[in-house]
Amino acid sequence: MPTTREEGDDRRPSLSRRLSRRWAAFTDGLGEFYAGPYRRTFARARQEEDDLFLLVVLADALGVPDPAGYHSVELLPALYPEFHAWHRRIGLDRSPLEHIGCC
Repeated sequence: MPTTREEGDDRRPSLSRRLSRRWAAFTDGLGEFYAGPYRRTFARARQEEDDLFLLVVLADALGVPDPAGYHSVELLPALYPEFHAWHRRIGLDRSPLEHIGCC
């Protein structure tokens, strides 16, 4: 067995790699320290934004005049998976749209 390290045998990570891993761990820790207590608030705000986006896209189908309805109709297929959870969250037991039967 050779006692000297060969050039291709690099078992220890380089200094820059170790520093970048430590820096990443440090920034992750800072992010957790500052954002951790507000995670529920951020999730609620994101949910409200998503609900508003669904309402804007579905406005024409719900009877609210939408000047961009022609363009937002292209987004409908992408929103069908979230539609059921959305109408349950806003308090409707059944789908408010006749052409979308999810329940």
